[in-house]
Amino acid sequence: MTTLRALTLGLLASTAIATPALARNAQPQTTGKSPAPGTNATDVTAPPAPVQQAQANANVPDQTEIIITATKREENVQNVPINVIAIGTRRLDQLNISNFEDYTKQLPSVAYLTTQPGQTTVYMRGVSSAGGTNAEGNHSGPLPQVGTYLDEQPVTTIGGTLDIHIYDVARIESLSGPQGTLYGASSEAGTIRLITNKPELGITTGRIDGEINAVDHGSVGGKLEGMINLPIAPKIAFRAVAFYERDAGYIDNIFGSRTYYVYAANSLYGPGLNAAGNPVTPVTVTNAGLEKNNFNTTDVYGGRAALKVDLDDNWTATPTFMYQKTKSEGVFFYDPKLGDLKIDRFRPEPFRDRFWQAALTVQGKIANFDVTYAGAYMDRPNSGENDYADYTDAYDRNYSASGGLLYFYYQDAAGNQLPNPQQYIRFTNHFKKMSHELRIASPADKPFRVIAGAFYQHQSNFIHQDYIVDGLAPDLSVNGFPGTLWLTQQKRVDRDYALFGEASWDIVPKLTLTAGGRLFRYDNSLIGFFGFGRNPGPLGDFTGSPPNAAGSNRTGVAQCWTVSGQRLYDRDTDTYATNLTFVPPVVPGSPCTDLGDFVNGKVVPKHAKGSGFTHRLNLQWKPQANLMFYATWSRGFRPGGLNRRDIPAYDPDFLTNYEIGWKTSFGPLRWNGDIFHEVWKKFQFAFLGANSLTEIHNGKDARINGLETDLSYAHGGLTLNAAAAYTDAKTKGTICTNADDTTPDCSAPGDFPSVPSGTRLPITPKFKATGTARYSWPAWADVNAHVQGSATYRGSAPSSLRTAIALTGSGEILNPNDFQGRLRSSTLVDFFAGLDWPKWNIEAFVTNVFDVRDDISRQTACASCTRALVVPGRPRTIGLRAGMKF
Repeated sequence: MTTLRALTLGLLASTAIATPALARNAQPQTTGKSPAPGTNATDVTAPPAPVQQAQANANVPDQTEIIITATKREENVQNVPINVIAIGTRRLDQLNISNFEDYTKQLPSVAYLTTQPGQTTVYMRGVSSAGGTNAEGNHSGPLPQVGTYLDEQPVTTIGGTLDIHIYDVARIESLSGPQGTLYGASSEAGTIRLITNKPELGITTGRIDGEINAVDHGSVGGKLEGMINLPIAPKIAFRAVAFYERDAGYIDNIFGSRTYYVYAANSLYGPGLNAAGNPVTPVTVTNAGLEKNNFNTTDVYGGRAALKVDLDDNWTATPTFMYQKTKSEGVFFYDPKLGDLKIDRFRPEPFRDRFWQAALTVQGKIANFDVTYAGAYMDRPNSGENDYADYTDAYDRNYSASGGLLYFYYQDAAGNQLPNPQQYIRFTNHFKKMSHELRIASPADKPFRVIAGAFYQHQSNFIHQDYIVDGLAPDLSVNGFPGTLWLTQQKRVDRDYALFGEASWDIVPKLTLTAGGRLFRYDNSLIGFFGFGRNPGPLGDFTGSPPNAAGSNRTGVAQCWTVSGQRLYDRDTDTYATNLTFVPPVVPGSPCTDLGDFVNGKVVPKHAKGSGFTHRLNLQWKPQANLMFYATWSRGFRPGGLNRRDIPAYDPDFLTNYEIGWKTSFGPLRWNGDIFHEVWKKFQFAFLGANSLTEIHNGKDARINGLETDLSYAHGGLTLNAAAAYTDAKTKGTICTNADDTTPDCSAPGDFPSVPSGTRLPITPKFKATGTARYSWPAWADVNAHVQGSATYRGSAPSSLRTAIALTGSGEILNPNDFQGRLRSSTLVDFFAGLDWPKWNIEAFVTNVFDVRDDISRQTACASCTRALVVPGRPRTIGLRAGMKF
């Protein structure tokens, strides 16, 4: 409540600053954010007089001409020979878009996996190899395939796409297909750009918007947002945004119980006995006291500030700062077997995620060349706690023939059974990112045009994950961490360097050839500790038995480097290092270092390095005004990286795109589309392997065929928008369970096909479409009314690439798409109706009118877990929002 009061007072103070005497006349609009000049506005060019009159009556079509910067020049979207869907200011407001889930409904080529806000992995055009446990979004997983930009700065992050609050945003640009020339690494399958409104010189203006809503099966939420633009001096302007949003919960945590040690009669140490020889009796663990309805609430608050400083007639500097904090409680998935929107969790599960970014963009001219510098520094720490009882349940069940959990050494210091053997995870991540880009562009009105530049980014993540079993014996825990079964304490660094350029030549006035390339180099490193502890034994020589609660020697302290340059324990020879003194831990908070290379008496990070070249070749033909065809051959890439344990590093993967497209305008009707064929070579394939440790391998190839189209119509007060994508994505070649191609025919003992050739790539539906119809008309005097309806259809899709896995312990072979289930098809319908005054607006809305359960994600908690956890979209929501402009 303190935060809400502070933000409310801040917004009211902003209102007070902008007195009516200073306020400009509001531009009449149906709804929408105050436009700024040029490309920072609603992206609508000055219309002819009849349309101006329509604007005066607030019968405003969505947009007539959209100016975008996807090619790093200001261009009409109809003149850009790539597939771009741009959602401008007015539509963002009309659709009440405020977050990632909202705007991706309007982007038919985009799909994603998520577990909760801030932990999302994005895919475009079916380029996905997800394994069903979202290993691709893991802190040690591969880099993303889709780039995300906030204005000129990349904000693509490891382990979760930023869910930036959408308010006072000029437009969202979705660029489908490889963008490897101008945007580089992690824009392999596409790029999403969020372009904010910039400060306006000489103008005082602002707005405040509020909303209250009620979620079916849930509680009440709402949001409060505000923006102000102030002139500071004749050549300096300031713009600020503040927001607070409360997302209502709708998942119920119901009573649950688990009984452990029920397989004690099968114990390897004697019927009813544990490894210490002590008798064991079944124990029942419940979540009594944690039952709560609607327990998955989220609070998001923050702000954004920007200055525009005209240094002279040719040079402008725009420093910006953004801060956002997300506080979530509970989980955002349910177990269909427990009932609709029901789950049973055994611990509180808070999650805190915040980020701030300071950025600077400088634009100017040297002679008649445009020069742009864009730099940013981002800091993103997050922390939380997760119930990991599903892991305990799975291993108890899968090892039932050997006594269940008694196969392991879950016992206290006296050798007795634990009263509660369930695991939980306490974690923190601290992600930092710095980026710099400098580019120069020749005049856009010349028949030969060039853009060239240099790029550098450095991103790091300090990773802490503590897997805890309360009461676990200290000698069986990670050394120095009593109760910790497994510890991850790592530092990951990813560096990218690039030189890029693109040249366009008007061969004849109606035919343009564009060729571009990017020289890239990457250097990714990983160092730290991961794994189990090592029983020091009575003599402190690490020969105690059992070695740890899992009985494992493969990871952790047993494999830490000693000052003799040897690992503590050699599994192959069953011998110990000649000197048992560890090299001091490199990553603070570690017992020692097992992830790294021993060089000249110290442990240094493991590195994965590489370099290469990507290209783009495009031919554009404009036979007449408002008609354009193009053909593109382009290539995108994703850097390689490191595995942990004794698994080799993985190589970059490359996506080659062959595309033909068209862009047409016929009066009020605009129709764009493209047909593409893509080849994904040696794609990176991430999954949870032994001990649910993330593994990344280069799989086989995949081919993707598809069609994308979007259509808009605007006339009078009627606006129609529609977009659709068809995607047919399949593997080429069989992937075996060993995943390393040592036996390509899967003939090795215990090997079998995990991904047969021709398997459909997961997550992305074959068909996705969205459509919106809006009508606005004069109601009375200067009051206008509007109604709007929208619908989004998404077809079904596999939830996992793998069609066969062997469960640890039991060896049972199952298809994840059977026990997780496929992502079901769904149709979501939204409805809006409201009134607009020149300075006020009010609107009632219902989203997900028919209360459909659309599956955003279906996954499990661990590699051998079989309980389906389904992340649904928001249930039916009824709300009222109102706004004021000044």
